[in-house]
Amino acid sequence: MSTAKNASYHILRVGTAITFLWIGVLILKEPALWGAYIQSWAADFMPFSASKIMLTTALLDLFIGALLLIDYKTWLAGALGSLHLALVMTVSGINAITVRDIGLLAATLALLVSSLPPDYLKKLKNLKKR
Repeated sequence: MSTAKNASYHILRVGTAITFLWIGVLILKEPALWGAYIQSWAADFMPFSASKIMLTTALLDLFIGALLLIDYKTWLAGALGSLHLALVMTVSGINAITVRDIGLLAATLALLVSSLPPDYLKKLKNLKKR
């Protein structure tokens, strides 16, 4: 990894980690407030109350943020973050709040791609050749 790429990677990783950690704390403080962003059609499919779903979301955000901050299994944090953000935009819609999640989704995808283990990349290339 070049020095410039290395610095960019760490800036992106730490900035994204702080964002996930911060939102996790905010959701823990007021889960009902954040649950109000869930569209009614999506709430009908949820097995638990919006507040309980949001508490789980907060814990997931904190887990993703912690993995990113300590630079451990960054590819996993990127994958979980990407799936999570895609789901958030699906159940909340794109609005004045979630439009920012598009940038976070791009950040988590970039972290996922840039931190995939080399052996996984080799497996992908071998599958492509078949």
